[in-house]
Amino acid sequence: MNENVSGSEKSQEEIEKLAQQAESGAHKIYPILKPGDWVGIKAGAVKSNFIGTDDDLKVVIGFGYDTPNDFIFLTHKHLEKLDPDAVLKEAFKNLEEFETEFTALEKLDNKVLTSSGLDFCSERILSSKHMRKAHEMLDAEEILVSIPRRTCMMAVSRHADATLLGTFVNLHVATWEDDSYGNAPISNLLFVLKEGQIVGTIPIDK
Repeated sequence: MNENVSGSEKSQEEIEKLAQQAESGAHKIYPILKPGDWVGIKAGAVKSNFIGTDDDLKVVIGFGYDTPNDFIFLTHKHLEKLDPDAVLKEAFKNLEEFETEFTALEKLDNKVLTSSGLDFCSERILSSKHMRKAHEMLDAEEILVSIPRRTCMMAVSRHADATLLGTFVNLHVATWEDDSYGNAPISNLLFVLKEGQIVGTIPIDK
Protein backbone atom coordinates (compact mmCIF):
# COMPACT_ATOMS: atom_id res chain seq x y z
CA MET A 1 0.00 0.00 0.00
CA ASN A 2 1.27 3.48 -0.83
CA GLU A 3 2.06 5.99 1.89
CA ASN A 4 1.28 9.68 1.70
CA VAL A 5 3.16 11.94 4.12
CA SER A 6 3.00 15.24 2.30
CA GLY A 7 0.57 17.79 3.62
CA SER A 8 0.59 19.53 0.23
CA GLU A 9 -0.87 16.44 -1.42
CA LYS A 10 -3.80 16.31 0.98
CA SER A 11 -5.41 19.62 1.86
CA GLN A 12 -6.44 20.57 5.37
CA GLU A 13 -10.06 20.18 4.31
CA GLU A 14 -9.42 16.64 3.03
CA ILE A 15 -7.68 15.66 6.27
CA GLU A 16 -10.51 17.13 8.35
CA LYS A 17 -12.95 15.12 6.21
CA LEU A 18 -10.92 11.97 6.84
CA ALA A 19 -11.03 12.70 10.57
CA GLN A 20 -14.82 13.07 10.41
CA GLN A 21 -15.11 9.85 8.41
CA ALA A 22 -12.92 8.11 10.98
CA GLU A 23 -15.32 9.15 13.71
CA SER A 24 -18.18 7.58 11.74
CA GLY A 25 -16.23 4.34 11.24
CA ALA A 26 -14.79 4.90 7.75
CA HIS A 27 -11.09 5.41 6.97
CA LYS A 28 -9.91 4.50 10.44
CA ILE A 29 -6.71 5.98 11.82
CA TYR A 30 -4.00 3.71 13.23
CA PRO A 31 -0.55 4.00 14.81
CA ILE A 32 2.05 2.82 12.30
CA LEU A 33 5.58 1.76 13.21
CA LYS A 34 8.40 3.30 11.18
CA PRO A 35 12.22 3.28 11.40
CA GLY A 36 13.93 6.15 13.17
CA ASP A 37 15.16 7.61 9.86
CA TRP A 38 11.68 7.63 8.30
CA VAL A 39 11.45 10.35 5.63
CA GLY A 40 7.99 11.30 6.90
CA ILE A 41 9.55 12.98 9.93
CA LYS A 42 11.23 15.62 7.75
CA ALA A 43 7.97 15.98 5.81
CA GLY A 44 6.27 17.09 9.03
CA ALA A 45 4.48 13.88 9.96
CA VAL A 46 3.23 13.58 13.50
CA LYS A 47 5.34 10.98 15.31
CA SER A 48 5.97 9.65 18.77
CA ASN A 49 9.41 8.37 19.74
CA PHE A 50 9.09 4.66 20.47
CA ILE A 51 12.63 3.29 20.72
CA GLY A 52 15.62 5.58 21.14
CA THR A 53 16.04 9.31 21.70
CA ASP A 54 15.88 12.37 19.44
CA ASP A 55 19.62 12.02 18.90
CA ASP A 56 19.48 8.30 18.17
CA LEU A 57 16.01 7.26 17.07
CA LYS A 58 15.51 3.58 16.31
CA VAL A 59 11.72 3.28 15.91
CA VAL A 60 8.94 5.87 15.84
CA ILE A 61 5.16 5.72 15.73
CA GLY A 62 3.43 7.62 12.94
CA PHE A 63 -0.34 8.00 12.65
CA GLY A 64 -2.15 7.39 9.39
CA TYR A 65 -5.64 7.04 7.97
CA ASP A 66 -6.21 3.69 6.29
CA THR A 67 -7.87 4.63 2.99
CA PRO A 68 -8.53 2.29 0.05
CA ASN A 69 -5.58 3.59 -1.95
CA ASP A 70 -2.94 4.56 0.60
CA PHE A 71 -2.10 5.50 4.16
CA ILE A 72 -2.55 9.23 4.72
CA PHE A 73 -0.17 10.23 7.51
CA LEU A 74 -1.08 13.07 9.83
CA THR A 75 1.23 16.08 9.81
CA HIS A 76 1.57 18.76 12.47
CA LYS A 77 -0.17 21.17 10.11
CA HIS A 78 -3.16 18.86 9.89
CA LEU A 79 -3.41 18.69 13.68
CA GLU A 80 -3.83 22.44 14.03
CA LYS A 81 -7.59 22.13 13.54
CA LEU A 82 -8.03 18.72 15.14
CA ASP A 83 -8.03 17.52 18.74
CA PRO A 84 -4.65 15.73 19.01
CA ASP A 85 -5.56 13.76 22.13
CA ALA A 86 -8.82 12.54 20.58
CA VAL A 87 -7.12 11.57 17.32
CA LEU A 88 -4.36 9.59 19.02
CA LYS A 89 -6.80 7.94 21.43
CA GLU A 90 -8.90 6.84 18.45
CA ALA A 91 -5.81 5.44 16.69
CA PHE A 92 -4.86 3.19 19.59
CA LYS A 93 -8.49 2.17 20.11
CA ASN A 94 -8.66 1.05 16.48
CA LEU A 95 -5.43 -0.91 16.84
CA GLU A 96 -6.73 -2.65 19.95
CA GLU A 97 -9.84 -3.69 18.02
CA PHE A 98 -7.87 -4.87 14.97
CA GLU A 99 -7.99 -8.66 15.21
CA THR A 100 -4.87 -10.71 14.60
CA GLU A 101 -3.97 -14.19 15.84
CA PHE A 102 -0.80 -16.09 16.58
CA THR A 103 0.02 -19.35 14.81
CA ALA A 104 2.51 -21.84 16.23
CA LEU A 105 5.03 -23.21 13.73
CA GLU A 106 4.78 -27.00 13.75
CA LYS A 107 8.16 -27.38 12.03
CA LEU A 108 9.72 -25.70 15.07
CA ASP A 109 7.82 -27.85 17.57
CA ASN A 110 5.25 -25.10 18.12
CA LYS A 111 7.88 -23.09 20.00
CA VAL A 112 7.85 -20.12 17.61
CA LEU A 113 4.74 -18.04 16.95
CA THR A 114 3.98 -16.02 13.85
CA SER A 115 1.36 -13.38 13.16
CA SER A 116 1.72 -12.08 9.65
CA GLY A 117 -0.04 -10.98 6.50
CA LEU A 118 -2.42 -8.32 7.79
CA ASP A 119 -1.73 -4.59 7.70
CA PHE A 120 -1.23 -4.05 11.42
CA CYS A 121 0.26 -7.35 12.59
CA SER A 122 3.52 -5.60 13.52
CA GLU A 123 1.81 -2.71 15.28
CA ARG A 124 -0.03 -5.15 17.53
CA ILE A 125 3.14 -5.28 19.61
CA LEU A 126 1.74 -2.05 21.08
CA SER A 127 -1.20 -4.02 22.55
CA SER A 128 -0.20 -5.62 25.85
CA LYS A 129 -3.46 -7.59 25.84
CA HIS A 130 -2.56 -9.16 22.49
CA MET A 131 1.04 -9.83 23.46
CA ARG A 132 0.02 -11.57 26.68
CA LYS A 133 -1.52 -14.22 24.42
CA ALA A 134 1.98 -14.96 23.12
CA HIS A 135 3.27 -15.40 26.67
CA GLU A 136 0.44 -17.85 27.34
CA MET A 137 0.90 -19.84 24.14
CA LEU A 138 4.66 -20.12 24.70
CA ASP A 139 4.28 -20.63 28.46
CA ALA A 140 7.02 -18.04 28.93
CA GLU A 141 7.32 -15.12 31.32
CA GLU A 142 9.81 -13.43 29.01
CA ILE A 143 9.62 -13.49 25.22
CA LEU A 144 11.56 -12.14 22.26
CA VAL A 145 9.53 -10.52 19.49
CA SER A 146 10.66 -9.78 15.93
CA ILE A 147 8.93 -7.13 13.82
CA PRO A 148 11.53 -6.44 11.12
CA ARG A 149 8.96 -5.28 8.57
CA ARG A 150 5.33 -4.22 8.47
CA THR A 151 2.75 -7.03 8.47
CA CYS A 152 5.29 -9.37 10.12
CA MET A 153 5.65 -10.61 13.70
CA MET A 154 7.37 -13.59 15.30
CA ALA A 155 7.79 -14.53 18.97
CA VAL A 156 9.78 -17.07 20.96
CA SER A 157 10.60 -17.69 24.61
CA ARG A 158 13.72 -15.77 25.59
CA HIS A 159 14.88 -18.89 27.41
CA ALA A 160 14.49 -21.28 24.50
CA ASP A 161 17.51 -23.44 23.71
CA ALA A 162 20.41 -21.92 21.80
CA THR A 163 19.63 -23.80 18.57
CA LEU A 164 16.07 -22.51 18.45
CA LEU A 165 17.14 -18.97 19.31
CA GLY A 166 19.70 -19.13 16.51
CA THR A 167 16.99 -20.23 14.07
CA PHE A 168 14.73 -17.44 15.30
CA VAL A 169 17.44 -14.83 14.72
CA ASN A 170 18.12 -16.22 11.24
CA LEU A 171 14.41 -15.96 10.38
CA HIS A 172 14.40 -12.37 11.64
CA VAL A 173 17.47 -11.45 9.57
CA ALA A 174 16.09 -13.12 6.44
CA THR A 175 12.86 -11.12 6.74
CA TRP A 176 14.74 -7.90 7.51
CA GLU A 177 16.86 -8.30 4.38
CA ASP A 178 14.04 -9.49 2.09
CA ASP A 179 12.31 -6.60 0.31
CA SER A 180 10.67 -8.80 -2.31
CA TYR A 181 7.19 -8.45 -0.81
CA GLY A 182 7.39 -4.68 -0.57
CA ASN A 183 6.72 -4.58 3.18
CA ALA A 184 8.21 -1.41 4.65
CA PRO A 185 11.10 -1.98 7.09
CA ILE A 186 10.68 -1.25 10.80
CA SER A 187 13.69 -2.35 12.80
CA ASN A 188 16.62 -4.76 12.98
CA LEU A 189 15.96 -5.23 16.71
CA LEU A 190 14.51 -7.96 18.86
CA PHE A 191 12.06 -6.71 21.48
CA VAL A 192 12.11 -8.18 24.98
CA LEU A 193 8.64 -8.43 26.57
CA LYS A 194 7.39 -9.27 30.05
CA GLU A 195 3.68 -9.43 30.85
CA GLY A 196 2.94 -8.11 27.37
CA GLN A 197 5.06 -4.99 27.85
CA ILE A 198 8.30 -4.07 26.10
CA VAL A 199 11.11 -3.98 28.67
CA GLY A 200 14.13 -3.86 26.38
CA THR A 201 15.60 -4.39 22.93
CA ILE A 202 18.46 -6.40 21.47
CA PRO A 203 20.20 -5.11 18.32
CA ILE A 204 20.95 -7.65 15.60
CA ASP A 205 24.19 -6.86 13.79
CA LYS A 206 24.08 -9.51 11.10
